[in-house]
Amino acid sequence: MDSRDSIIIKGARQHNLKNISVEIPRNKFVVITGLSGSGKSTLAFDTLYAEGQRRYIESLSSYARQFLGRMDKPDVDSIDGLSPAISIAQKSISHNPRSTVGTVTEIYDYMRLLYARIGQAHCPECKIPIQKQTVQDIVDKVMSYTQGTKIRILAPIVRARKGQFQDMLVKVKKSGFTRVRIDSIEYEEDFVNVNLDKNKKHSVEVIIDRLVVKPEIGNRLPASIETALKLGEGIVIIDRIGDKEEIYSEHYACTKCGFSLSEIEPRIFSFNSPQGACTQCHGLGSKMEIDPNLLIPDKNKKIKDGAIAPFKGQSNFFWKMLSQVAEHYKFSLESSWNKLNSEQQDILLYGTGDEDIRFNMTFGNNSSYTYNKPYEGIIPLLERRYEQSQSESVKAEIMSYMSMIKCPACAGKRLKKEILSILIKDMSITDVASMSIKEARNFYAKLGLNARQAQIAKEILKEITSRLEFLTYVGLDYLSLDRAASTLSGGESQRINLACQIGSGLVGVLYILDEPSIGLHQRDNEKLLKTLEHLRDLNNTLVVVEHDEQTILSADYVIDMGPGAGEYGGSIVYEGTPASMLKSGDSLTAKYLRKDLEIKVPAKRREIKGGNKIEIKGARENNLKNIDVAIPLGKLTCVTGVSGSGKSTLINEILYKHLMKHFYATRIKTGECDEIKGLEKIDKVIDIDQSPIGRTPRSNPATYINVFNNIRELFALTAEARARGYTSSRFSFNVKGGRCEACTGEGYIEIEMQFLPDVTVPCEVCKGR
Repeated sequence: MDSRDSIIIKGARQHNLKNISVEIPRNKFVVITGLSGSGKSTLAFDTLYAEGQRRYIESLSSYARQFLGRMDKPDVDSIDGLSPAISIAQKSISHNPRSTVGTVTEIYDYMRLLYARIGQAHCPECKIPIQKQTVQDIVDKVMSYTQGTKIRILAPIVRARKGQFQDMLVKVKKSGFTRVRIDSIEYEEDFVNVNLDKNKKHSVEVIIDRLVVKPEIGNRLPASIETALKLGEGIVIIDRIGDKEEIYSEHYACTKCGFSLSEIEPRIFSFNSPQGACTQCHGLGSKMEIDPNLLIPDKNKKIKDGAIAPFKGQSNFFWKMLSQVAEHYKFSLESSWNKLNSEQQDILLYGTGDEDIRFNMTFGNNSSYTYNKPYEGIIPLLERRYEQSQSESVKAEIMSYMSMIKCPACAGKRLKKEILSILIKDMSITDVASMSIKEARNFYAKLGLNARQAQIAKEILKEITSRLEFLTYVGLDYLSLDRAASTLSGGESQRINLACQIGSGLVGVLYILDEPSIGLHQRDNEKLLKTLEHLRDLNNTLVVVEHDEQTILSADYVIDMGPGAGEYGGSIVYEGTPASMLKSGDSLTAKYLRKDLEIKVPAKRREIKGGNKIEIKGARENNLKNIDVAIPLGKLTCVTGVSGSGKSTLINEILYKHLMKHFYATRIKTGECDEIKGLEKIDKVIDIDQSPIGRTPRSNPATYINVFNNIRELFALTAEARARGYTSSRFSFNVKGGRCEACTGEGYIEIEMQFLPDVTVPCEVCKGR
């Protein structure tokens, strides 16, 4: 087979590969399978993908390459017919709290453009539509009135404000205007002498012109409107005498309250832009706030005995003040926190507002003074100290009583209030972003735009709907567009990347995927396979590392690695079609597929009755419907369900985060539930997830699981080590004295080759040991 029909690998020796050669057919769906550690990922990612990336970087100019990390050449004799390679691995798309499903798929970018172009602005206070008109728009509207209609053109200079405005009226008079309207009453030359009540709200409009609608006013009308707009700061009133008034604005401004909006551009809908982001949380949707639960950790403790954690052992001044607040509201500091009613608790935490308390303070030198002032409250007091303090230790102490909560200013929507008042079909951009992908598809399908809007939005909607369809295609229609990218599972992230690749429409590409079926319910597996086949049908080559039976049998070509793991793996046991593989006698995978070997379901299970358990009450985070769940302790519990059913939300967002807060006092935002019972029955929690265990090249399995410490101590106890006075640190490759100084404990020397890939050679002194 030649390199036009296949990718030909010769002499691959990376990691545990045994100098293998293999041909991978191009434009086919190829599965690499085998037991764990047999060399599947080494062949797919560390050989094929690594060489594809290296060749791409090498094709760039030397100037461009200096800004990119140089990649090592994999240990392989040759790879012919290699296409540009794209890896789609099982890892989180982004840990940035600003990244969402909408931003990583670019759907939100197109939504911003759509709202900027056809969104209808509304006043956030008056709830009425606001729009801008040009002078010509206003002229055309006036000229459409019935011929002979008498009109007045007015420029509002004061709108519902208190004051006498004497100086303003004098200035109007000096500008040559002879008539004004004050509080709906018209005044002529003597309007400067009108005595206005400074404690009442007034409206003042300058009468610019009086006209009768007819063709002859075509030249005079635009000039009068321009004058009115200039004097009225962009607003003009057209008063149809004897009929109604109409208010026009050349800005996005409310004609009732004067609220104004800047130009509506895509950037104002971005929560990563200062023009659009909520000023309180800066576009994050959540912020650090003092948490009453951290202030009062033990609600059964008496207040006097230190129930309020930050003020345990504080000066008498604070407690004297607190006791007089308690006396004023008729409760006792001898009571436990739980015994106070909600109103009394709120007074202690948030203060008395505008209500004064009479404080009588006596000091040790028999001096005393009395004063009346509101009680500030524990939380406002700590917030003030945090803002005013220059001490990092004080700030750190107060931060220990804070946790991440939904931003109260924007209600977690990330944008400014005025941006949320720009609507399409009564929906703000965050309303649509909070929909599931399925709901968003229905919303955009039924927009019902007018002819002008449809023409403007045609191409934008095409991009939005196509991306929504691709996400549905890969089985992610349950996700919301505002879902944080960091909360997605590895499988969900991988399928989002798959959807983006389908949308890109690339052809002739080598896609390398890492177990895309992991975490996917069997109901959704069919959708995934259709997605992979769709990518293949675009004339792309798919190489998929996979264990799933349905995926293996759906492939065009299978490469089975083995026969064992580690040093016993690295060979090709079988390569060919799935049908032929089932007849193979050497393939362990084939034996399981034929059911010659199988893992039998236990005939008998352990009893669940009785015993300790963790009970989650009223779980309602994301899509959970206020459910109650009991998890037995000391048993293996599996949480299953179709994609998007709430498994990760229940365990990761609610149970795990509550346990972390309970044991380690973390300030992470926990999933919503009423309570979790039974936490006292366990002593710690460990999260085993898909993140890498270590990133330093000095780490190895022995150092990570701490067994190397015991090995070093064992060698330090030998007779020869004791005779030489060696301690356990002498046997560390990270410490001077024990490590080889020629390679500083790395085991190899890296030789810089400028714009060629660096060359790594074993250390000549320690021979890599």
